[in-house]
Amino acid sequence: MAAWSEVADSAPEFAGRALARFEAHKHKTMATLRKDGSPRISGIEARFAGGELWFGSMPGALKALDLRRDPRFALHSGSAEPNEADPAAWGGDAKLSGSALEVTDSGQVAEALRAIGADPAAYGDSHLFRVDVREVVLTRVGEPADHLVIELWRAGEGLRRFERK
Repeated sequence: MAAWSEVADSAPEFAGRALARFEAHKHKTMATLRKDGSPRISGIEARFAGGELWFGSMPGALKALDLRRDPRFALHSGSAEPNEADPAAWGGDAKLSGSALEVTDSGQVAEALRAIGADPAAYGDSHLFRVDVREVVLTRVGEPADHLVIELWRAGEGLRRFERK
């Protein structure tokens, strides 16, 4: 597993494009695992700061309880509607998976919240998670617009590129 900074250090151009996709939409979609192993889809906001990816949730939220039990998750950037008349105009999307590690030390929580521009006093009993990144995927329409371009970064393996028709 890796901090976001490892993605940025090993593949800076790719990391910049992935970050742009994640920051293009305030709200993202997260998948966690329920007690029975089935997926739970939730909306979430996530922030990149200090070489880390962070997200929080309200006290007792089911997604937070899922992550306490099993820290594996997937995050989707969201994407704009493709233009049916011009599929190449679609900006693509980003996906990330890894493990969410809850930060519970009050000093570390306050420091992390300040780093992402949040007021620690307003945070209360909310949950805060730091992400260990397993993989990051960027998908977009290629040129010419007859195939998909998939770029995959994995911790310990680096960046690979695939094309699919």
